[in-house]
Parts: sequence; C-alpha cells; structure tokens
Amino acid sequence: MRKDHKIIVGVTGASGAIYAKTLFEKLATLKNQVEKIDVVFSDNAKKVWKYELDTDPEQSVPFKIYSKNDFFAPFASGSAGYDIMIICPCSMGTLGRIANGTSDDLITRASDVVLKERKKLILVPRETPFNLIHINNMKIITEAGGIICPAIPSFYNKPGSIEDLVDTVVNRVLQLADIMTDSFKWGDSDN
Repeated sequence: MRKDHKIIVGVTGASGAIYAKTLFEKLATLKNQVEKIDVVFSDNAKKVWKYELDTDPEQSVPFKIYSKNDFFAPFASGSAGYDIMIICPCSMGTLGRIANGTSDDLITRASDVVLKERKKLILVPRETPFNLIHINNMKIITEAGGIICPAIPSFYNKPGSIEDLVDTVVNRVLQLADIMTDSFKWGDSDN
C-alpha cells in the first residue's frame, strides 16, 4: 500500500453529487495514505451539486479546486506525477470525450495524461440504461487502461440508509485506487 498518492478528482454533471461529496469526506480522513488531492468541477457538476445537495460545492470541498479551463494546473502534465484520477460521477458526455481523445477541458486533458502515463483512471458513471455508444466508449476506455466502476450499489452488507448504499460505491472506488478503508468486504468473518 502506497502512502503518497497524488490524486485528481473530477466531478461532472451526471446526477449523483452525493457520491462525490462522500468521496471527498472519506478522502479527507485518509491523509495518511494521500500526499495531495486536487479537484476540478465541470460547470454542470456545480449546478447538479447545488440542486441535489443544496450547498455550494466550492464551499464544501476541503481540497484545492482548479478551474475547468486551467490548462496550467499541475495535473495537466504527466511530469507532475499524479498517479490516480477519479471522475465521480462521470457523465456519459465526459466519458465519450475521454474515449475519443477530445481534451477540451481540464477533466478530459487530465484523463488523457493519466492514460498516457499508464496511471490509474477510475470513471464512475451514473447512468441507466446504457446505450451501445456508452458501452463502446466504456470498452475503449477499458482497453486503454481505464477502469469503469458504475455507481451501482451492493446490498450484501445489508445497507440501512441511502448513505450506506452510497458508501458501497465510494468504498469500492477507494479500493480500486489502492486506498485502504474499513469498509465491508465479502467474506469477512463478521458476515
């Protein structure tokens, strides 16, 4: 387990701002495993966050937030040494632009950098159902080395609240990012 992860978190306009909020809350408690966390929101992500959570995302996030057009952000270049990027939630528009190499904002540029540097890119789409274009774009990203982790909660931990359901997705994302959490794992002795 590394203790010096440098992480980029992108938040896009898909519904599911609660996933990003919970991810930020958990990352804030895991400073012993993380050296740096930088954040970028799409314009629609800010609107969805305000609509779904009734708060201002820029006031709620305890990490440095970069403008979506700031191509001078450190993580716009592979030389900055970021090793993980999580896009949560990830809209299908963003996923499609990443799959097709369209780096038209900082989120898609950083994704391109992470893939070209052979680092870990984790996309958390929150969409249903998937059409064939979505599936093909997810296939392209998977073949390029990215990880698609849809925001599909699990139920084997017997969740008792919406927060518990959200935790199943966020904890899985953190596990995929090689970050240790005290979350439920199938087969644990206390099942």
